[in-house]
Amino acid sequence: MQFNGNGTNNSGNGIITNKFSWKIAGEAGDGILNAGLMLARMCQRAGLWVFASAEYPSLIRGGHNHLDVRIDAEEIHSHTKYTNLLVAMNKDSIEKHAQKIPAGGAIIYDLDTVKQSKEEIAKEIGRDDVILIPMQLLQMANKCGGKIMRNVIAMGATIALLDFDLEVFNGVIKDNFGVKKGEQIAAANIAAAKIGYDYIKQNFASNPFNYRLTKQENEPRIFLSGNESASAGAIRAGCKFFSGYPMTPASSVMHVMAANEKNYGIVVKHTEDEIAAINTAIGAAFAGVRAMTATSGGGFALMVEALGLAAQTEVPLVIIESQRPGPATGMATHSGQGDLRFVLHAGTDEFPRVVVAPGDQEECYYTAFDAFNISDRYQIPVIVMLDKYVSESYRSIPEFKNGNLRIDRGALLSNEQAEAMTDYKRYSINDTGISPRAVPGQKNCMHTASSYEHDEEGHECEEEDNRVRMHNKRYRKFDLLSKEIHMPEIVGDADAEITIVGWGSTKGPIKEAMKMLQKEGIKVNYLQIKYISPFPTPRVAEVMVAAKRTLLIENNKTGLLGSVIREMCGMDFDYKMFKYDGRAFSPEDIAAGIKNILRSEQAGEKLYTEPMAATVFIE
Repeated sequence: MQFNGNGTNNSGNGIITNKFSWKIAGEAGDGILNAGLMLARMCQRAGLWVFASAEYPSLIRGGHNHLDVRIDAEEIHSHTKYTNLLVAMNKDSIEKHAQKIPAGGAIIYDLDTVKQSKEEIAKEIGRDDVILIPMQLLQMANKCGGKIMRNVIAMGATIALLDFDLEVFNGVIKDNFGVKKGEQIAAANIAAAKIGYDYIKQNFASNPFNYRLTKQENEPRIFLSGNESASAGAIRAGCKFFSGYPMTPASSVMHVMAANEKNYGIVVKHTEDEIAAINTAIGAAFAGVRAMTATSGGGFALMVEALGLAAQTEVPLVIIESQRPGPATGMATHSGQGDLRFVLHAGTDEFPRVVVAPGDQEECYYTAFDAFNISDRYQIPVIVMLDKYVSESYRSIPEFKNGNLRIDRGALLSNEQAEAMTDYKRYSINDTGISPRAVPGQKNCMHTASSYEHDEEGHECEEEDNRVRMHNKRYRKFDLLSKEIHMPEIVGDADAEITIVGWGSTKGPIKEAMKMLQKEGIKVNYLQIKYISPFPTPRVAEVMVAAKRTLLIENNKTGLLGSVIREMCGMDFDYKMFKYDGRAFSPEDIAAGIKNILRSEQAGEKLYTEPMAATVFIE
């Protein structure tokens, strides 16, 4: 059985250096996530580029968990389909992932749990081209702290196979455990890693594994998830109030905000439900502070009525909506892009809102910062759309550049400006639709703010002419805003054979697929649409018209962005690629799909809907 891996022999002697993918798999409660992130941080410290993503069931304990770490000497943007080294804590892990290992890859497995010889495992998985490394992980762990140490022992074994410096990993252990749990716990973990490291060095003197990691010099980088990055952007923007109710995959936004509560003077409120979360955030914003809430689709459904309140009262509000597959509870710990139309149209009647979808961890930071400025300047709700893949995956990114970031509170009145007012009208009608905003307690600026349609002073008014004037006023903001938003840029070959269009977290796999295709001489380019409301209609139409072939890529079944483009531009795509099994695209599947398109056209064949891999389809 032959497999194509993702490695490149750059040493001339069969050894593949600094191009490696690793997976640890087992049950929830086995420390899978923590172990994987420690390995990733070790590589980050060694000057390498790292991407880490986890998959886990919606269970406290049990169920199958796995975390993938991809490492490279060059910048990377997503996971890969292949695993060069699998650490299997149980039999289930081998059965699920053995076929993802390219020839020459390896499996470290716990002989105390799996209880099968190498010959038996090889026969079951039908592979004779994978190195099998049984280790009595449980027995080793019981000598230095118990079962929970199995993962750290496996880390040590991994580092030995890669012929890497164990001291770098020990530094990560000290930082990870030393501060929170004390030096004794850190020392026990260091000892456990040494046991695994020594086992490999003693039993595999002639190391058959052809992958190596080495340190390299690089500019300083940071390693964080999309949720952490968006939270950091919100804090940088001056967010002083956060309210939320935990809902995967948005929950860690609240964790980050709470962890920084004292350092940055933030009030964090864990509310009883999502309705309370958005209403308290609206109240805080009405009182004058920058406020935010975060949730997933089910929680956002509960927030919809209050979203209309924010729009009607023209109170600035930022909402992070991190998508997961549904409907209903759906797949609580998996990823998808099925909420776009829902978020665009949520609410009774119609009102303007900004919907923006950053594509990676770096964009999450700057998008969150910009969201607060836009929300304040235009006194409008801003919804930042993420999904599990970008929210919870970790990636090496350059340090944030804050030199040009400026907080803009828009038409929020200072106390001096308020005192100079003689006829304050909170909802005064003007050419821009943006009215001066006062907060409770400022002199000369009393007004009513309710959910009713109102006149310029905020008093309830249901007369026909008033309704038309106020509705037009609120929408007039969009005319100005449409000129401010960043127009999408096309990246890649100017004379591309195919133009890819996507949004959100498909960015990373698309960029990696483009690198693969360009190495094969296939010219492609890519248009990432970040602002979906207001929609950049002229720019998208321009790109679509100029393209030789267009391909839409989305993590949903019905092509939600494609339907928006059809609505706004009157144009459809030549080809579509959808994936809706709760997992992100792999770059390999995208590259294979594009090659299939071009091959079919060259052969004069009509390309019908065809499964490319699992539930990836080209339509």
